[in-house]
Amino acid sequence: MLVLCLSATEDFDWAKNNHGSFYYGTFPAGFSWGAGSSAYQTEGAWDKDGKGLSIWDVFSHKKGKIQLNETGDSSCEGYYKIKDDVSLMNEMKLNHYRFSISWPRIIPTGIKSDHINEKGILYYDQLIDHLLENQITPIVTLYHWDLPQVLQEKYGGWQNISIVNHFNEFANLCFERFGSRVKYWITFNNPWSVAVEGYETGEHAPGLRLRGTGAYRAAHHIIKAHAKVWHSYDTQWRGKQKGQVGISLSGDWGEPVDISNQKDIEAAERYVQFYLGWFATPIFHGDYPQVMKDFVGRKSAQQGLGTSRLPTFSPQEKSYIKGTCDFLGIGHFTTRYITQRNNPSGSSSSSSSYFTDRDLAELVDPRWPDPGSEWLYSVPWGFRRLLNFVKTQYGNPMIYVTENGVSEKMLCTELCDEWRIQYYKDYINELLKAIKDGVNVKGYTAWSLLDKFEWDEGYSERFGLYYVDFRNKNKPRYPKASVQFYKRIISSNGFPNQREVENWRRKAVETCSSSNQLLAADPLTSHMEMVTEIVVPTVCTLSILLSAILLMFLLRRRN
Repeated sequence: MLVLCLSATEDFDWAKNNHGSFYYGTFPAGFSWGAGSSAYQTEGAWDKDGKGLSIWDVFSHKKGKIQLNETGDSSCEGYYKIKDDVSLMNEMKLNHYRFSISWPRIIPTGIKSDHINEKGILYYDQLIDHLLENQITPIVTLYHWDLPQVLQEKYGGWQNISIVNHFNEFANLCFERFGSRVKYWITFNNPWSVAVEGYETGEHAPGLRLRGTGAYRAAHHIIKAHAKVWHSYDTQWRGKQKGQVGISLSGDWGEPVDISNQKDIEAAERYVQFYLGWFATPIFHGDYPQVMKDFVGRKSAQQGLGTSRLPTFSPQEKSYIKGTCDFLGIGHFTTRYITQRNNPSGSSSSSSSYFTDRDLAELVDPRWPDPGSEWLYSVPWGFRRLLNFVKTQYGNPMIYVTENGVSEKMLCTELCDEWRIQYYKDYINELLKAIKDGVNVKGYTAWSLLDKFEWDEGYSERFGLYYVDFRNKNKPRYPKASVQFYKRIISSNGFPNQREVENWRRKAVETCSSSNQLLAADPLTSHMEMVTEIVVPTVCTLSILLSAILLMFLLRRRN
């Protein structure tokens, strides 16, 4: 039975922030547990079997764009490791696996009438079939940032309205070829990043810096493309395939610095509306958040512009876009404190940006743990707040958590990832509390299954439950302690009691020491093979060599 997204709203209670204690209990029966990945980050095989170039292939090959000039050319070699990786999922007893289809792998130029690459189709056929053989439900993302390069060069990518039809043709090809087996489709992953980091700051592919206009125009076309694909599925495929189409929106939570200060509350709501609401409000209510229209419109007028830098939807477009969501995917990692800050509008468009349009400042609490990425602080209670905000703003839609996890930045290999265990334990518990609050969440996706290419950060950050040894050409996978912990949450469908959960943690850390021993043998041989290529040894290499020298010295003394 199709559950349509309702559009009723109620007021969110900003004053009610009950952090509370840990809640022991279980998730509803049938709750789906999974892990995720994306094509460019994990597949590798960037130029194999007829795949076309993506904007990330081109961007990562430009010097200075990615940390250490690394690329996703080979990444995890997931293209060649379907059976290996599905067996890892099976070992954890995952209910679902979220992955994305590389548009240029199946349509090399992005234009369907040019050429369809059957070898690319075959790869996804095999992945989907192997998942289903292991009772793992595929949740498939159509666009996880890897736009065909031809569409960027020919049309300007998401800056051009013509891309909407090309994306719709790609989506329909996927429905045609895979839709009899795939019942959960996600049109876009985190369009905020596509728009802001791709077309405003230039940190991500295609690397354009169109300040004040680029992000808004890209987002406008993404929203239209999403709606068109939803309608295509609804009219042509839903009747026979019985699937669902949603979108995955990322959102950090914004908490007012002072909940007794109305200006801070307004700034925090503005932060969330400019982030999540930018995409969710048109999809649920037909138009951009009023606060975005007001702020961008006013600042555009102060610059002497005749029209707002935020594009407008026609009445027909509003009704066409509204309600185009069978479920809402939520990606969430962290929280910020927000306070009011006025950014005066300059007379030139170059002084404007998405960030200055918001009139706010983002702050962090120095006591928040920050084990990995510089932007990612562990603030579990923000997750529950965000989910309750979605419930009140958008009529309690059906939600799948499509991304949640934590990274690490370490020179040495560390499989005993106790901070990740703590992060998952606390965030999943806040999710359980949100469900207890009445939020309609049906599934959770740990981000991510494997360590992988992390966009402009290269391989310097690791989000995986499984460690991938990128120095070894075979890219072997090793379980971190968090694999065992997450597996226990899945098998118990939650947190039975304090004693048992603490026992899980202890056993998980015990098992990772044996994985560490497996890995310790591998770096020694791989470092010896690579010694001619490496000029400066890593800290890990020095540790291993010093240990070996010390051991030889002790043995010699004993003799």
